[in-house]
Amino acid sequence: MRIFDPHIHMTSRTTDDYERMAAAGIRAVVEPAFWLGQPRTSPDSFADYFDSIIGWEPFRAGQFGVRHHATIALNPKEANDPRCRPVLDLLPRYLEKDGVVAVGEIGYDSMTPEEDEAFAAQLALAVAHDLPAMVHTPHRDKARGVRRSLAVVAESNIDPGRVVLDHLNEVTAGLVRDTGCWLGFSIYPDTKMSPPRMVELLRLYGTERMLVNSAADWGRSDPLLTRATGEAMLLAGFTDDDVDRVLWRNPAEFYGQSGRLDLTGLDDADAPAGAAGPPAAGTFAGNSILRGGS
Repeated sequence: MRIFDPHIHMTSRTTDDYERMAAAGIRAVVEPAFWLGQPRTSPDSFADYFDSIIGWEPFRAGQFGVRHHATIALNPKEANDPRCRPVLDLLPRYLEKDGVVAVGEIGYDSMTPEEDEAFAAQLALAVAHDLPAMVHTPHRDKARGVRRSLAVVAESNIDPGRVVLDHLNEVTAGLVRDTGCWLGFSIYPDTKMSPPRMVELLRLYGTERMLVNSAADWGRSDPLLTRATGEAMLLAGFTDDDVDRVLWRNPAEFYGQSGRLDLTGLDDADAPAGAAGPPAAGTFAGNSILRGGS
């Protein structure tokens, strides 16, 4: 089973996670820019963060046989903080970077006017930079948030086939299904979706334009729940090809629209799993991984 996790926050995970992921067949990931759990106080802190997820994190991931790409954006929660709004002026230079495959996460947290403005502005950036867009749907009042997100997407003139609405569930999937947008589902230990619930949605809606991710971050989450979903699909009677479509070909197709997705050497279904660990040569004073930068 080859797996491409289209939404996971590896900057909050350990190298042990990379080892487990590679052993489980996770060969590629996309890391969206997101809130770090406490307020950032200036655009400079965003610049350092963006540099990390397009520089250090791909370097670290590669040592464990995992290919890493990123999406860049001002996230919905911090769009409400006037100290962070100048980040919108930083985005164009990052949206030109090779490893950046979409604008995201954008969308809504509390559905404020400030979030409206940031959402529309970043969809315009996606169009201007010819990139897909990853839309975060709010955790509260989700159905209203999805409807509002779809309205903003429609007003933006972006091709809906270049937009994924993420964190969907049984209540909201039907709202998105016939819009032309992609449907994203986050599999969590307690909240969001579970493997059995995801299987039932795949039975109902099929495998086309469906993305399954772990959205693993600094909270209670599990980067191997993509694998668990694939196994649940097989137990439920889905074929190996169905699993490969949902867990590999769909995210490759969506992010491939950026023209920057590099899966060279990873997209062979029969290729071996990722490396068990980093090369010993070149590590410093017994450090467990190679160092990046100076």
